[in-house]
Amino acid sequence: MNRDWTPRTWRNKTVTCMPDDYPDLHALARVEEQLSHLPPLVFASDTRRLSAHLARVAEGKAFLLQGGDCAESFKEFTTDNIRDTFRLILQMAVVLTFAGGRPVVKVGRIAGQFAKPRSSPMETRDGVTLPSYRGDIINGMDFDARERMPDPRRLLMAYHQSSATLNLVRAFAQGGYTDLCNLHRWTLDFIASSPQGDRYKGLADKIFESLCFMSALSPHPEPHPHGSGPVDFFTSHEALLLNYEEALTRAEPASGEWFDTSAHMLWIGERTRQLDGGHVEFMRGIQNPIGLKCGPTMEPEDLLRLMDVLDPKGVPGRLTLIGRFGADKVAERLPRLMAATRRDGRPVIWSIDPMHGNTHKASNGYKTRSFDRILSEVHAFLEVAAAEGVHPGGMHLEMTGQHVTECLGGSLPVTEDDLSSRYHTHCDPRLNGTQALQLAFTVAESLQAPRSHRARAA
Repeated sequence: MNRDWTPRTWRNKTVTCMPDDYPDLHALARVEEQLSHLPPLVFASDTRRLSAHLARVAEGKAFLLQGGDCAESFKEFTTDNIRDTFRLILQMAVVLTFAGGRPVVKVGRIAGQFAKPRSSPMETRDGVTLPSYRGDIINGMDFDARERMPDPRRLLMAYHQSSATLNLVRAFAQGGYTDLCNLHRWTLDFIASSPQGDRYKGLADKIFESLCFMSALSPHPEPHPHGSGPVDFFTSHEALLLNYEEALTRAEPASGEWFDTSAHMLWIGERTRQLDGGHVEFMRGIQNPIGLKCGPTMEPEDLLRLMDVLDPKGVPGRLTLIGRFGADKVAERLPRLMAATRRDGRPVIWSIDPMHGNTHKASNGYKTRSFDRILSEVHAFLEVAAAEGVHPGGMHLEMTGQHVTECLGGSLPVTEDDLSSRYHTHCDPRLNGTQALQLAFTVAESLQAPRSHRARAA
């Protein structure tokens, strides 16, 4: 335990990307007090279980798949949206598990991913300047002075929506919805509709043969004949609003250790990773597994100093380093960081976020991302990891199970003209279900190559 730390010590530090213009600070304090007495959203025992799974990722014995919405929305909170994203993550996990020969740890950007850091605090349209939209937990998306004013009641709305989301996710994870044969059937639907379906069919057939083999071996065909029992599914979000995180941080009675009960895993963003800042101060004291975004401006010595604060003892599964460089910078910037952590020896996880470094504006003004650039950054990550002797531990994706048109390209290509038809994101563009599955199959092909080589060598 950190005896010089409490959930409030971050308030003595400088913080960035948090709103400082709430019109009624007394109302904000009352909401924070109310949150501190509400039930935890997740429990320490489940968070410890995620830490154990991530320790296996750090050892090179598992793979981390982290994905979901850029920013959750109050208006688009529906059972279908949650179900479809949950299903997509499970489908991708089945493909990656088979290809890599390792279990996949499934972590959603869900049940708490409401706040977004913005490059500018203000936005101007047609000569009118208002505060930027910063996520539904802070203000509203409509370009209206009243909507854009931070409202502390939104913190409570985010808590209650997160609670309802978790109830749905737990129901899906415990029930027959996780039946592997159903997941495989839905994946075959993707293959049948994809122009590149023949390319993926061989891998899909092998997965199906494995499922049949598992079913034949099972001495108990009911009630879970095809691996449809409960699955471990965990939640995560960026720990941006530290007052919200503080209010949901509780001491575990048995150990006295502090856990942030807003999610199983939290991460520090590229804009909030100042060594002496409030976000690093808060995260160093909680026992949750934590992530750290590593962008193109990070130097090896900066990373090692942050590791000294966030993971001084080198606890396996404690720290996930999430690279987000851009396809044109990853090959230049990532090797030095990976080499530094390999020499340091602490068992960190390296994951790749191929989304945030590949954002641009289309000619029609829509913020978008190119599927080819996303895929290129993932491939470069795998190649750099192999060259540096580092386990490529995972992927961190902004995606949805909905058939949106937000990222360009893919096997059923989205063009610039298509962007306006189903552009539903409240912040950054997401991969749609078809693009995300295509990414999983393409990465699976890359993971199979070294696995086949190891098998031949044995």
